[in-house]
Amino acid sequence: MPAELIDGRAIAKRLRADVAERAKKLVRRGLKPGLAVVMVGDDPASAVYTNAKAKAADEAGMYSLNLRLPAETSQADLLARVDALNADPKIHGILVQMPLPKQIDPDTVIRRIDPAKDVDGFHPVNVGKMLIGERDGFIPCTPAGIQVLLKESGVKTPGKNCVVVGRSNIVGKPMVALMMQDNENANCTVTVCHRHTVDLKSQTRAADILIVAAGRPRMVTADMVKPGAVVIDVGTNRVADPQSKTGTRLQGDVDFESVREVASKITPVPGGVGPMTIAMLMANTVRAAEMTLK
Repeated sequence: MPAELIDGRAIAKRLRADVAERAKKLVRRGLKPGLAVVMVGDDPASAVYTNAKAKAADEAGMYSLNLRLPAETSQADLLARVDALNADPKIHGILVQMPLPKQIDPDTVIRRIDPAKDVDGFHPVNVGKMLIGERDGFIPCTPAGIQVLLKESGVKTPGKNCVVVGRSNIVGKPMVALMMQDNENANCTVTVCHRHTVDLKSQTRAADILIVAAGRPRMVTADMVKPGAVVIDVGTNRVADPQSKTGTRLQGDVDFESVREVASKITPVPGGVGPMTIAMLMANTVRAAEMTLK
């Protein structure tokens, strides 16, 4: 039988409804959660993402600040903007959209954000807390969303072999750290694969849970998947499609049609992991506001 689809849109909708309720409770206490989304330049994809994030904040009843800066903005100017947002009591979460223009070092900017407002979960303080299993920091939104997808889909993770393909700081590395933690939604034996992995197929076929975040369209095929495995496709590759109105379409890192015949559960692209990323950003923002009252 074809694999069961893991519906990221439906799960994200439930999560965002919960976030909106939490935001209402805070507003009744006189505190409106605030999210600042900062974009430098005019990259079309970044504009779509930042607008979606600001819209989601508005829909959740939060205060949103969508700050657009020109492409020639200097690093010093951007850091000054971050400093102002760090000091602004109306702002509880700060997100600087990547990529940044070449004159700005992204690591310097990430380190300048107050860890208590780093709702992207990229500041070294939050990365360190995640690695050692502390729960008072922020976890990067995509890996956190994947963990929620697994839980909400009834996937039991303790004792399972989890293989992560890709080792980016945004998805791969934090995903590995999360799945090895000592809790009921993790406790996996984790393997991470990358471009230097020898015999990738033998590694992926050992996975009970296969998470693919390599940025290569359709790289994982049916023969690389263990029968009955749970497959999470993080890929969002833009590929040519003459039948589409735009001439392109989104394609995951997994060959969906063939792998669906082998796996037990699978995320589609789009509609799988993507909606969870914004939902987790909203959840992190409302939690950042809640933490100011403790």
